[in-house]
Amino acid sequence: MNPLPPDAPKPPASPAAAPRVAPAPGVPRVSSDQLFVGGAVELHIDHRGVLYRLKQTALGKLILTK
Repeated sequence: MNPLPPDAPKPPASPAAAPRVAPAPGVPRVSSDQLFVGGAVELHIDHRGVLYRLKQTALGKLILTK
């Protein structure tokens, strides 16, 4: 039995179900599999002398912090 009436608005799709966006021409693309090798879940990025941390969560999401 469906608790919602047939004309009820559908809940938004989850981000995982969202279609993937094609990269813009000329923009480099890197897979996260290439970044997080050997079971690593964190990497450091030196950008103009400032250190950033890119961390992959247990749910597979990415978090970038200074």
